[in-house]
Amino acid sequence: MSWVLTIAGLSLLVILHEFGHFAVAKAVGMRVEKFSLFFGPMLVRFRRGETVYGIGPIPLGGYVKITGMNPQEEVPPEMAPRAYFRQPPWKRVAVILAGPAMNVLIAFVVFWSVLLSGSLGAAETLSTAKPSNAVAAVEHGAPASGLLRPGDKVIAVDGVTGPLPRLSAQIASHRCPGRQTAGCLAATPARVTIKRGAQVPQVLTLSIRPRYDPVARRARIGFVFGDYAPKLGVFEAARISLDRMWTLASGTVTGLARAVYSSKARHQVTSVVGITKATQQTFAFDISRALVILGFISLVLAVVNLFPFLPLDGGHVLWAVAEKVRGQRVSFAAMARFSSVGVVLLAFLVITGISNDINRLTGSGFH
Repeated sequence: MSWVLTIAGLSLLVILHEFGHFAVAKAVGMRVEKFSLFFGPMLVRFRRGETVYGIGPIPLGGYVKITGMNPQEEVPPEMAPRAYFRQPPWKRVAVILAGPAMNVLIAFVVFWSVLLSGSLGAAETLSTAKPSNAVAAVEHGAPASGLLRPGDKVIAVDGVTGPLPRLSAQIASHRCPGRQTAGCLAATPARVTIKRGAQVPQVLTLSIRPRYDPVARRARIGFVFGDYAPKLGVFEAARISLDRMWTLASGTVTGLARAVYSSKARHQVTSVVGITKATQQTFAFDISRALVILGFISLVLAVVNLFPFLPLDGGHVLWAVAEKVRGQRVSFAAMARFSSVGVVLLAFLVITGISNDINRLTGSGFH
């Protein structure tokens, strides 16, 4: 099921991207020849007006074919007035930007919705979760093992109440007799007061002797506090969503730029293989986290598509704006020469990502 949800989610992102192009092209009067759900020769098709709608056999997105997208395309005279390259620059820019805009909108709606839902997984993924006084897990073989349970809420330690750092510090104040050595038990037990149970809560005080942890350099009883998702209002959730989107978008641009000259950054590049596998693993773990990951992917798809090289959307925008500024159309040869640089860079990143993903598949896997 996780694979079905992954393929459906990723395909939906691409389909909605193409729907953005399709809807605006229709709105500004361009001639849309085809709108296909999935790729390949259409298995099912029907015509409505001048547009053929259909479903292909390869469930990896979709595509829209607008008459005259290629300036060297031969267009019948009766169709030429509505061809893409016969339209004023502002119409072309509107049609092209509609695709990335749809992906940006998807990312915002996903982030905003999951934050309003109060999902802990989404809050942790979007870094909005707050620490709680509830026990998330108890380490096997630790002093607290068999005494504390996940879900217990720690009220006080030795009668001391307050924020989590204060409670942890009180536990650490119990010291071993003499020299502090790995695994030594404290001379005195910590009295941990907890609230257990939801419907009929019980208040219990447990006596637990902390054990010295040389890695943490303090005495511990061996449990981990959990997090909670804070309740957010409509506007606060929107503000956080926009903030996370800006951080991710700017990080994507700088990260891909650094990948050109930094070997460390290149090792972090992934391809559609890694994206698909990581999304599938997240769906198997937590649907709310997976929705956030799909929001991340949608935003990255928008950012990458805006790079100013053909055949990416940003390339079409660049040449439409250049035509408006110059007052005359830019030759196809000039566009091809400039865009060849971007194609080489994109090919380099794709090959790097696939190579990294192959190493991950045969090595430590995707985390």
